[in-house]
Amino acid sequence: MEKTILGNGSSVKTTLKLPGKKDFFTQEAFKTLRTNLQFCGQDICTVVITSCNENEGKTTITLQLAKSLAELDKRVLVIDADMRKSVMAGRNTTAENPAGLSEVLTGLTSVKECLYQTQYDNLSIMFAGKYPPNPVELLSGQYFEELLKAAKESYDYVLIDVPPLGSVIDAAVVAAKCDGTILVISDNQVRYRQAIEVIEQLRKSGSKILGVVRNNIKKKDGGYYKKYYKNRYQ
Repeated sequence: MEKTILGNGSSVKTTLKLPGKKDFFTQEAFKTLRTNLQFCGQDICTVVITSCNENEGKTTITLQLAKSLAELDKRVLVIDADMRKSVMAGRNTTAENPAGLSEVLTGLTSVKECLYQTQYDNLSIMFAGKYPPNPVELLSGQYFEELLKAAKESYDYVLIDVPPLGSVIDAAVVAAKCDGTILVISDNQVRYRQAIEVIEQLRKSGSKILGVVRNNIKKKDGGYYKKYYKNRYQ
């Protein structure tokens, strides 16, 4: 495996397709999340983003947070570590059947060949690649640790999108190797007991839980403050 990752060295391009780009409140929410992450400390570089269940929006939140950080001239790498059922490439980008993390960890291709540069100068993505039969073994192995170490030398933030921890153990395996974890919880879709079990599993892994992002919260009408900004910016 390569010893160093060149942040913007890849010539492979892709375009992010993100919802809410023109919505003021959506972008302000991600700026708040970005600020809260920065206040977690300068030692926080590798961050796992997971959820309890599927379809809670963790991938979109990962990419939106990455974009927001890149807009501050932070060098950001997104690693799609969902090697079971990832939809990032097809749903959120223009990449078609890209090689990615699974090919890197099995030695089938180089790191540089799997780095995709987005339309944002400081934001790169490594996709999941083809689905391997042994994702947990790959994520718990030496080569993944080396990849994270090299990424920390080249990027300010490395955001790692992993499968829901309520379904498989991958997130806990990755979280044990990273600086912190963000848990995404979709409003009214997660039972209290399930959320507690996921948090306990993260704690057992030794992961530092940075916080929880509530997603899919319905907007409430009314209020002078909201009306003012709605008229001013939308």
